Amino acid sequence: MSDTRNISVVVNGKSYQRTVDTRRTLGDFLRLDLGLTGTHFGCEHGVCGACTVRVDGTAVRSCLMLAVQANGKSVQTVEGMAEGDILTPLQTAFRDRHALQCGFCTPGILMTMAEFLEENPAPSEADVRDALSGNLCRCTGYQNIVDAVLQTADTLRKTRDAA
Repeated sequence: MSDTRNISVVVNGKSYQRTVDTRRTLGDFLRLDLGLTGTHFGCEHGVCGACTVRVDGTAVRSCLMLAVQANGKSVQTVEGMAEGDILTPLQTAFRDRHALQCGFCTPGILMTMAEFLEENPAPSEADVRDALSGNLCRCTGYQNIVDAVLQTADTLRKTRDAA
């Protein structure tokens, strides 16, 4: 027997009202119901971080959160980071520093690092590596990712100082 609930959620600035199964994960809701396939599933146990999105500004594992728990909340996926064709400084740094390989883990890392940089605008390399520890990448040794995050912190700091 299936139990459903009506939810209202804002995803990447757009409002949605849907009826969802109470057991549907937020990640499945985003991918299957809304067609936002940038959120990837790796382990489906909250370990790899590939499915990370932001709910009310906080990075969460969308494989562990139910869609009904997002009712009344704002969700940001990797698709909602850029403004049209204009990439965020973090996305630009990832591109410029070659901080991705196959790209499977990249959306989750971007979402995690976006929150991290808001909370820690002047991180050390050790801080970045610690923050990245919940995101698994099988293609790279993380150095380019760390470099991209540090470059972003520097870019954001210079932008704030110039303002």
